[in-house]
Amino acid sequence: MNGFLNSLELFLQVSAQMGTHVLFATLGAIMGEKVGHLNLGVEGMMLMGASFGFSVAYQTGNPLLAVLAAALAGGVGALIYAFITVTLRGNQVVTGLVLTIFGTGVSGMIGKSISGLALPDSITAAFAAKAIPVLSDIPVIGKMLFDQSIYVQMALVTAVIVYVYLNKTSIGLNTRMVGENPAAADASGIGVTLYKYSNIVAGGCLCGIGGAFLSLVYVPSWQDGITAGAGWIAVALVIFATWNPIRAIAGAYLFGALRGVGFKLQGGIPFLGGVVISSQLLDMLPYLVTILVLVFIGLRKKKENQPPKNLGNPYFREER
Repeated sequence: MNGFLNSLELFLQVSAQMGTHVLFATLGAIMGEKVGHLNLGVEGMMLMGASFGFSVAYQTGNPLLAVLAAALAGGVGALIYAFITVTLRGNQVVTGLVLTIFGTGVSGMIGKSISGLALPDSITAAFAAKAIPVLSDIPVIGKMLFDQSIYVQMALVTAVIVYVYLNKTSIGLNTRMVGENPAAADASGIGVTLYKYSNIVAGGCLCGIGGAFLSLVYVPSWQDGITAGAGWIAVALVIFATWNPIRAIAGAYLFGALRGVGFKLQGGIPFLGGVVISSQLLDMLPYLVTILVLVFIGLRKKKENQPPKNLGNPYFREER
């Protein structure tokens, strides 16, 4: 029994680690979509955050500066997106795709100078897993939540903050109103453009921080394409979470658990006589399950599962 419990705790601990970067990115995407903007550039912003975060970490040895640099890189990418889609009223889908291509190129350019480098001890020590006394001894969830890198715990706190911001504050109410009906929000005296810019850029910062988790904590080194499509999973998990930051935690950790299962089964399935499954099939498992969940949610026509009414539509004040 103790052996099973220890295995379960370890599995949940790894699941949280593997889902942290996706959680940050999902929260960032939720903030953008709540003001009516579908940003498909999440992958690009994550890559920019990962490359800039690693570069600053290597040069300064300061973990705080590394995270801030990652946030700034993701925020700049989001600012470019916001300028094109909010001010110039460009197509949101095309702009997001271009942002992903742009972020991939920028990260590849920076990656040439940081490939093969090792992070300073000050960075690895700062982000190393540390057990919180008493709390880490709680059965099942203790190691999952309280025997982790501070980065993992920071993601959970961020999810709660974003939830409170969107659902328990007047500013959050205005944010949701902008996403539902920007014309009505504008007529009520709400600064639609300001809300759109601030939420899109803040979401980009979260995406950048999520990307930096991979290069600063999870790997930690630089690899081209280090996000491995996590940005696209984050876009899908926004729907899985029904635009709810708390549900995003479950979605991100489910993705992490499926990744963990894939790694665990690469050596074979014990109860089937050690049958070995193709590694490509195991890598596909998290993405396949994500698609199936999205199909299931799409079939349930509940009001709370629907996106903001003005999602993806540019706002023309002159047509109000």
